[in-house]
Amino acid sequence: MEVDLSEEIEAKGGIWALEQKIDQPMDEEAGRLKNMYREKKFSVILLLRLAFQSLGVVYGDLGTSPLYVFYNTFPKGIDDAEDVIGALSLIIYSLTLVPLIKYVFIVCRANDNGQGGTFALYSLLCRHAKVNTIPNQHRTDEDLTTYSRSTIHKQSFAAKTKRWLEAHAFKKNALLLIVLVGTCMVIGDGILTPAISVLSASGGIKIDHPRMSNDVVILVSVIILLGLFSLQHYGPDKVGWLFAPIVLLWFLLIGGIGIFNICKHDRGVLRAFSPVYIFHYFRRRGKSGWTSLGGIMLSITGTEALFADLAHFPVSAIQLAFTVIVFPCLLLAYCGQAAYLMKNKEHVYDAFYRSIPDTIYWPMFVVATLAAIVASQATISATFSIIKQANALGCFPRVKVVHTSKKFLGQIYVPDINWILMVLCIVVTVGFKNQSQIGNAYGTAVVVVMLVTTFLMILIMLLVWRCHWILVSIFTALSLVVECTYFSAVLFKINQGGWVPLVIAGVFLLIMYIWHYGTVKRYEFEMHSKISMAWILGLGPSLGLVRVPGVGLVYTELASGVPHIFSHLITNLPAVHSVVVFVCVKYLPVYMVPEDERFLVKRIGPKNFHMFRIVARYGYKDLLKKDDEFEKKLFDNLFLFIRLESMMEGCSDSDEYSLYGSNQQTSRSMNDFRSLENDTFSSEIDLIVAENEGSGKGSGSTEVDEAEFLMSCRAAGVVHIMGNTVVTARRGSRFYKKISIDYIYAFMRKICREHSVIFNVPHETLLNVGQVFYV
Repeated sequence: MEVDLSEEIEAKGGIWALEQKIDQPMDEEAGRLKNMYREKKFSVILLLRLAFQSLGVVYGDLGTSPLYVFYNTFPKGIDDAEDVIGALSLIIYSLTLVPLIKYVFIVCRANDNGQGGTFALYSLLCRHAKVNTIPNQHRTDEDLTTYSRSTIHKQSFAAKTKRWLEAHAFKKNALLLIVLVGTCMVIGDGILTPAISVLSASGGIKIDHPRMSNDVVILVSVIILLGLFSLQHYGPDKVGWLFAPIVLLWFLLIGGIGIFNICKHDRGVLRAFSPVYIFHYFRRRGKSGWTSLGGIMLSITGTEALFADLAHFPVSAIQLAFTVIVFPCLLLAYCGQAAYLMKNKEHVYDAFYRSIPDTIYWPMFVVATLAAIVASQATISATFSIIKQANALGCFPRVKVVHTSKKFLGQIYVPDINWILMVLCIVVTVGFKNQSQIGNAYGTAVVVVMLVTTFLMILIMLLVWRCHWILVSIFTALSLVVECTYFSAVLFKINQGGWVPLVIAGVFLLIMYIWHYGTVKRYEFEMHSKISMAWILGLGPSLGLVRVPGVGLVYTELASGVPHIFSHLITNLPAVHSVVVFVCVKYLPVYMVPEDERFLVKRIGPKNFHMFRIVARYGYKDLLKKDDEFEKKLFDNLFLFIRLESMMEGCSDSDEYSLYGSNQQTSRSMNDFRSLENDTFSSEIDLIVAENEGSGKGSGSTEVDEAEFLMSCRAAGVVHIMGNTVVTARRGSRFYKKISIDYIYAFMRKICREHSVIFNVPHETLLNVGQVFYV
């Protein structure tokens, strides 16, 4: 069946008003779910354990930067020893301003209940302003305990910002595009970090064997990368325990070697803590000093992975690990290398390994190689987290997501993305064979992500935190001065490898934007073509067909209204199931939906129609497990709804409230919400279909009769009815739209996971209803 979105359905006043009374939004159902939610507090021992574990997952990337920073800062050698002091001063203040102050103590506070990354910030904004491009949210969603949102006064600056964002669809799309750019750059980071870290560490082999071919180093790096990506299915929990001791040893060793080199070679490097040497550095070197910022910036790579990896560990654990271990050891390591270079300028190309005392060289080489593997783990974990968030918010094709820990739900593994990252990482490593060019590419990806985070943080500070505009201005000015300076420097290196992350990000951005565009158009199609309830009621209890025993679960993206596939079904088939349940699986811009608030149940029409709606709500952290639990939970909630509805019949408002309160402590899954709105709109239905249900019957017998009827229908068989909507570009569309929709989007729809696989629907109980519509 072909439907054109250009044909709008006109709603007539009387029918529309009736329809609203019959199929109202689930305000009461959602309101009765409001429980107090308290974030879990960690004991001191558990906090220390998590801080230790976070070293192995979060800080590997930031911690291995000393392997390659000075080499990329002075690729043509050091002309003046004072340049080393200037570069060290830049490194010190970069580490202080960006990772320490901006990320650890400011940006990490903007987490979405422990979730980090650009999509977590976007979700926060979607809750405080109507900027979501898929308009499937309703006021009932705001009653969720995890839907934290602060009130904005109408005359405040935050309210003006909110109105400005909501004014035009262009601004909403521009905001989404900025978020997608940041997301794609994080994915590029996940490809480049393993390449540069492992390649830099493996290069230590050549120190004692200078005649060794570079191909041997490349081969060793590829073998290490293959092993690393093969371990990912164990998850960050097990990998963290495996890697955390290595990273802790790494930080202690580089800190200790730094102290050794400072004492042995030149204690004068400590004067680099004075920012005046930054001024002298730029005055001496001019343009070459400016372009060297691309190398300096590598000292702060890994900070965005730090934020994205918040899903794996609590903020307090990450802050503790950074301030006590990571930050001091990194400062000592860079100061030690600078002290060594003051006396050995010619060793700048391999300053890290040359500065290691001979007695511990090979043990340190082994630890460095293992630490480089850990560095890769940080960005790989961050990529998994951000892909899961993009998937849930409709910005990435459906892929398999595996939760690897029962204790911490944020720890996930995405097999498809893991192997794609592995292939691209090996291609980059083998293709460049030079850590300098990979470093240029790496710097480009990192600085773009930082700029995106800064822009989103400005909106968070205005809308969510409601900070004074002076504080926002200070944060904006400091962040942009640092990051725009670095961005201007990496622009000079676009042709020296900086183009790589742009290409990678461009490909992923194309995939994500086209998928999101198709998702939005499919939702708009559902909205425009939904069926009038008056038409359904006019068919009578039999719906104009033979009602055969069984339950039909009709899956739809609509949380209200009857989907078009249902009319397509009943107009082409001679029979329909005795019980029809419309199932809507909806993702919300929250990190999770508590299990006892997940399902909303409502009756559609009179009781003898036996039609219901169930809305299953999920957050971007929640996982739809591939098991039989989903169908079981649907029926459990449906039976509970029938029981509570029957108990409430004939009660006054106060009675309903007290009776409902008495059931709060004993019900699960649907315990706290079942609306009795049916009492209100049943009388409206009686006027139309002359129904007089329940006359002469007690509520108990009604409950038993309907529950038994539902059980018998379920025993007769359950059929899952899903829409198979084909999206096609309209005739006369521009060629790029035809390519995007007819080829790219169609291909992604073909290879992504089907809903039937996600819900574990057996093929023998699946019924696909085909539709075609044009965009």
